[in-house]
Parts: sequence; C-alpha cells; structure tokens
Amino acid sequence: MNIHYDARLDGELPRRDKAEVLASLQQAAPGLTLLHREEDLHPFECDGLAAYRVMPMLVALPETLDQVEALLKGCRALGVPVVTRGAGTGLSGGALPLEQGVLLVMSRFSRILEVDPDARIARVQPGVRNLAISEAAAPFGLYYAPDPSSQIACSIGGNVAENAGGVHCLKYGLTVHNVMKVEILTIEGERMTLGSEALDAPGFDLLALFNGSEGMLGVVTEITVKLLPKPETTKVLMASFDDVGKAGRAVGDIIAAGIIPGGLEMMDNLAIRAAEDFIHAGYPVEAEAILLCELDGVEADVDDDADRVREVLERAGAIDIQQARDEAERARFWAGRKNAFPAVGRMSPDYYCMDGTIPRRELPRVLQGIADLSEAYGLKVANVFHAGDGNMHPLILFDANREGELEQAEALGGKILELCVEAGGSITGEHGVGREKINQMCAQFGSDELTTFHAVKAAFDPEGLLNPGKNIPTLARCAEFGAMHVHGGELPHPELPRF
Repeated sequence: MNIHYDARLDGELPRRDKAEVLASLQQAAPGLTLLHREEDLHPFECDGLAAYRVMPMLVALPETLDQVEALLKGCRALGVPVVTRGAGTGLSGGALPLEQGVLLVMSRFSRILEVDPDARIARVQPGVRNLAISEAAAPFGLYYAPDPSSQIACSIGGNVAENAGGVHCLKYGLTVHNVMKVEILTIEGERMTLGSEALDAPGFDLLALFNGSEGMLGVVTEITVKLLPKPETTKVLMASFDDVGKAGRAVGDIIAAGIIPGGLEMMDNLAIRAAEDFIHAGYPVEAEAILLCELDGVEADVDDDADRVREVLERAGAIDIQQARDEAERARFWAGRKNAFPAVGRMSPDYYCMDGTIPRRELPRVLQGIADLSEAYGLKVANVFHAGDGNMHPLILFDANREGELEQAEALGGKILELCVEAGGSITGEHGVGREKINQMCAQFGSDELTTFHAVKAAFDPEGLLNPGKNIPTLARCAEFGAMHVHGGELPHPELPRF
C-alpha cells in the first residue's frame, strides 16, 4: 500500500545532494555507520504502520554518544532533518523517514547500565527492549510495569517517544508514570537531563512534556525507570457476555465498586475467534465479548477483590466466569490478548489499527457507534482494547488489492476517531499521532492550542529539523481540513509530503 502525497499541506524542505551530505556527515562523525545504498535503506522505509513507506536519504547507526552529538550538529549545520527510530514497532508512522532526511536509528544503544534494587530503579539505553528490563530486574523480585503488546520487541526509547501503556496501565500507569529521568541531546547537540532520581524535580515538568513528544524535541540517550516489586499474588478472571454493551457497562461497574484491577481488557467476538484460532488460549468463541480482569497484591486482598469482581460481573449479565487455575492458564489468557493484533492479521489481507480513548461511561455508546459505522462502510471491525482506561484499538479489516477499500478503511478510521472526540475522549491513547492522525488533531484541538504546541516545538527545535511534519499540524492544514469537512467531503487520510 502507498499513501498519496500532497506537498501543499506541510511545505517542502530544500533538496540536498546525497553524496555531499554523506561526505559532510562522515567528516563530522568519524566512525559512524551511515547506510546510503538503496538495498540497505529498504528495511527502514516504514515502521509498524507499513501502509506508509518512504525511502530515507541516509540511515545512521551510531554506537556512541559522541557520534550522535556529532551527527545532530552536522545535520543542523546542513539544514538536514533528522527522524529518530527505535525498534520500528510504532503504529502511527512516527518513525517514518524523509526522502531528504537522515534516519537516526538508536538500536545499538542496547545496554542495561544499572539495576539498583535498593533504589528500585534501572538505568538503560534507549535501544533496550521493554521486556529486557523486567528480565534484568527479575532476580531482585522487581519488574518494569508498562507492558505494551509489543514488549518483546519494542524499545524503551520508543516507549518514551509515544508514552506507551499496555494491559496493566490502568493500575500502574503509562510510561510517563514510570520514568524518573531521561538524558537527551537537542538538535544543537546539547546534552540535557530532564527529571531526577528523586520523587520530584524543581522547575517545569519537562520530563512529562518529553514523554509522548514523538521525537520532535530531542533524542533520548539514557532513561532511568522505576521498578516495582512483583505482586505476592495474581489472579485472572475471564467473563463471557452475550452482548458487547453489557461487557462495556461491566467495566464501569467494576471501577465504580472501588476496585482497581491490575489489568482490565475487553475483546469482541471477531477478536476472540481470531485469538483463539491463533493462540488456543481457551477463549469461548461463542461469546459476543469477554473481559479479562487481573487482580494483584496481597493474597487476602486479592481473594476479597476476586469475590467482589465476580459479584459485579454476575450482576452485569456475564453468562460465564472462569478463573485461571494456575500460572500457565493465566499466561494463556494474556497471550491471547497480547497476540490479538497478529491474530486478526491472519483473518484478512490487511487491517488498519486505530487508537482512540474515551471515558469509560461512554463504552457502550461508542461500541454501538463503531458497529453502526462498520455496517455503513461495509468493513468488519474487531475491537480489542484496554477497557479499564477506555483506550480502544478497533482493527478495521480490508483488502488493499480491492479498489477503494484502503480509502474506505481510512475514512472509517477517521470517523471512529471523531466519534471518540465527540464522546469526550482523544484521538490517541498510546500509539501517538505521527503521520496517521495528524488531520484528526485538527478535530480535537483549536488554533490557540495548536499555536502553543508549535511554540513548545520551536523552543526546543527552532529550525524544525527533528521529525518534521509529524504530530502537530500547521494551522493552514487544519483550515483546509476544516473546509473539506464543512463542505461534506469524506474525512481524508493524512497525506504525506514528499520532502
């Protein structure tokens, strides 16, 4: 699949001679690996959102901090933009390269520098895999809480860029709640420390600002994360429902009862069948929806909470409730959920993964709205999401080989995001804006808010060289998007400028 380009929307960067840029950067950063042959660049032309593909001018693979600093200084002097990439598992086109830019790949920064069990922290480089942090902390009875579905592959630097969450974010928070300090390099090559190992740091909370900034403010070079003790006891209940709306209401009922599960996940029938066929997790394929509710903590409290949750689920209309009998069954229950995306991919030639967040009370209404939109656009939608915090991941199934289906999927996705905003939510919860949702930013924010976003960007990156054209739309783009919306045209997909 390829998305059409429209340079009017974001402007164009001046074209550079590739050989001259290569020679200049080789001189500025001796020993730095710079890929420039077409066959070497192809693996980096997209991130996890493979519908977007752009061949970068150059790919840089630094191994030292000095090399990153020299590269940034060199690119700034040349006026060449830089896009930073981690493991490339992002789903919003945030790491999409630029034809006239350098792709800075931080995968070789993959060392765990320190695990301090007394302070319950770990210092790691940005290329460290999310799961590797918990593996390193395990001998001390500790772990790192945020666990995106891609945790086996995604990097902690990318988690910071997107403020990633995971199935346990309801109780333990997103990346921003579990990162204590980051070391960064600005586009000028200046080294900065944001946050501290203390519970708080003086001045503005630039650490929180940096989490979720999608590579637009600086390059992460080191991260200090908070580690938590492994819970004494963990129990998982799986509740089956004959109606998606009942499952949605049950989510709010659990929270209203004063119970905060470690994880509270929901899947509809299409997602259930896909996951069961792929993982054999023991899911009831006849159910219209299931809820996975994980409770953790001290054994007496967990036992009490499990009984209370069971009562809430029964009152909400659950037709069956199972409790994982042992750790192996608990792992299978979660394996089905965490592999839902690739499982759905086995059912359709293509799927388009959306990421919107809504208030929990709106779950039944929004789920019905998605069902209505699915019927109107003639495309199936599988719903898999972090129900506890209202972070939805509708998966739109389509076949890009059929004329017009890609455009239909994109239009449907845009309508779903608009539905989330209308319900009091957001166009994203953890996947970021990137290129994918840049038009929908215009639906969520007004001109004053967007102007403030641009001012923050300019404070860190005056020339706009870090990941340009992502995350924050120009006011001109929003004016055009608004005009199209007013005149009743279909919601367009973000179109990519060819830089």
